[in-house]
Amino acid sequence: MKKTIRIFTGCIALVCAGILVAIVYWTIQLPDSYQVEEGSTLYVDETISLSASLQSDQAVSRSLDASVGDTYPLKLHWLGIFPIKDVTVSVVEKGSVVLGGIPFGIKLYADGVMVVSLSGVDTSIGNRYPAKNAGIKVGDQILSIDGTAVYTNEDVSNAVKRSAGKKMTFHVRRDGIEFDVSFCAEKSATENCYKVGVWVRDSSAGIGTVTFYDPATNVLGGLGHAVCDVDTGEVIPISSGEIVPARIYGVNKSEVGTPGELRGGFESGTFGPLLKNCDRGVYAKLDAGTMLGEHLPIMLKQEVKTGSAKIYTTVSGSKPAWYDIRITQVRYRDTTGTRSMVVEITDSDLLAATGGIVQGMSGTPIVQNGKLVGAITHVFVNDPTKGYAIFAETMLETAQSVSKEWLKAAS
Repeated sequence: MKKTIRIFTGCIALVCAGILVAIVYWTIQLPDSYQVEEGSTLYVDETISLSASLQSDQAVSRSLDASVGDTYPLKLHWLGIFPIKDVTVSVVEKGSVVLGGIPFGIKLYADGVMVVSLSGVDTSIGNRYPAKNAGIKVGDQILSIDGTAVYTNEDVSNAVKRSAGKKMTFHVRRDGIEFDVSFCAEKSATENCYKVGVWVRDSSAGIGTVTFYDPATNVLGGLGHAVCDVDTGEVIPISSGEIVPARIYGVNKSEVGTPGELRGGFESGTFGPLLKNCDRGVYAKLDAGTMLGEHLPIMLKQEVKTGSAKIYTTVSGSKPAWYDIRITQVRYRDTTGTRSMVVEITDSDLLAATGGIVQGMSGTPIVQNGKLVGAITHVFVNDPTKGYAIFAETMLETAQSVSKEWLKAAS
């Protein structure tokens, strides 16, 4: 009898430990906030028997009248019994976006010029490092020299040459903080002109894929991640830019250890001015009317499931096609915002054409159950059939925020 009691007690302890582990796991994995469309109820995850309940009478009354912009608290339960965590629900407007999938060109001009490398100046008495010794660093943005704004590489070069070795003041931005750095240029013995030992970049260009066009805000979103400087890896802050049509002429296939790329060129015309280059993609205001295409609702993050899905992308010409993929992971707690899902290319035609995910496919829309789920953002270098993706919900939030910023600046 004592042995039976010990076994029974041990089983209870194991069950309790299992429940505790499950509660801790889902507390960590699940998001702290959700969105729900106006007139809908929160869907959490029936596969793990999670449910939501209102926390208070105040929450009940607010949820019955909930309209766009309202928020209210909910408590998540496992098996309808065990409380998991408290979350906040925001009510968003029902709507749809126009599906992208087409290639686009990005022309981007930096805010100031970005320092991409530091070098020595070969003076008559040996190498000198005026910029480096003054504290200039790779990734700094040079905004002005002696009070005159600089926008191009030539602006910097001409200002340095004009200084004739006299002290100059560089106004610099680093990590969002602006400050002045004063120092003198040195005369190059071989080139017979003054230099400070910096290499700078004033613009960037590339090809990506449109994710969607939002008719409600007239904003086009694509790429799903920022345009970064190729040398520094820093996000390029923009002063101006535009999004233009593009055409794909060929593909360098991805291989293990070597990401491939779409080879393409810019077409005539423009979609519109670039409004934002940020961690969640590039966003532009569509100028020429509206973009034609299939209207799809946005899938909210809690609705996304692992399993089969499709992507709509262009690997030749300018017309997209559908290809099969699998969503293998949903990562609610992704802190970057651009690696919220792991996807795998399963379509044999696409694998034959590209070897998997290639550069230029960033922004490719992902569709599941008739809704826009998100966009491809990164490729796994060690397995190019797989990559990361961003939630469509995240990109639409950003598009709406960008639209508000633009309207405020224009008023």
